[in-house]
Amino acid sequence: MTPTVYIVVGPTAVGKTKYAIELAQKLNTEIISADARQCYQELNIGVARPSNEELAQVKHHFIASHSINDTVNAGIYEAYALAKATELLEKFGSVVMVGGTGLYIKAFVEGMDSIPAIDPVVRNQIQHDFKSKGIAWLQGQVKAKDPGYWAQADQGEQQNAQRLSRALEVVIGTGQSILDFQLQAKKTRSFDIQKIGLEMPRELLYDRINQRVLQMVSTGLEEEVYALRPQFHLNALQTVGYQEWQPYFEGHQTKEAVIQAIQQNTRHYSKRQMTWFKKDPEISWNQA
Repeated sequence: MTPTVYIVVGPTAVGKTKYAIELAQKLNTEIISADARQCYQELNIGVARPSNEELAQVKHHFIASHSINDTVNAGIYEAYALAKATELLEKFGSVVMVGGTGLYIKAFVEGMDSIPAIDPVVRNQIQHDFKSKGIAWLQGQVKAKDPGYWAQADQGEQQNAQRLSRALEVVIGTGQSILDFQLQAKKTRSFDIQKIGLEMPRELLYDRINQRVLQMVSTGLEEEVYALRPQFHLNALQTVGYQEWQPYFEGHQTKEAVIQAIQQNTRHYSKRQMTWFKKDPEISWNQA
């Protein structure tokens, strides 16, 4: 049997974790997460990390494996996931990968050119300026310094502070557009890859998202985010479920408004995920 990595993808809240666990149990193997947020030890409720019960059913990798102070990007994920997949394939013959971070999955499947290390001073200055000047400043900087990247970025990317910050730090730190490091030929892998997509009617998915956010709040999301306030400037926290709380903590917004904002932003995020994955003809789609 040819060594195979089964990659389970789809929008947030569609049921990827449950599906992946059941598949891994059938294959008698382990799971590698492809989620850019669940890898952080300090983030739990707001990133819908698998429960302790789920983690006990099948061993997971790249879950709570890094700190929010660590640099984690698609290139680092590629190296991590390839090494772990190679190890697990030798042991089990198959591996299940699951997650909704399309860029990480693309890096694992196709490879990425290595971006030179960026001086932390550059990154820290960008984060400081972004914190004080906001998203409009960040958008203007990227548009001016890397017009090629800005022109090809979709509306979601143009609103994504983490992606914009990364593009800006690369062009400042290397003098080259981040696009220059993404135009290489696809790398070949020594194993087969099968991609499985999960989807459901939009109305049902949106209802699940809304209910999951309410569940997060009831299980302590506010307390989790409040404890992370000193780290709000870090890239890892420029994300849905965390950034929406800042106006509330500053006394400018109600808790109800925060919850509605998280629900809305999560719905928008799920739509961007589906737009990304639907462009991939190699994904075999199934109803969740």
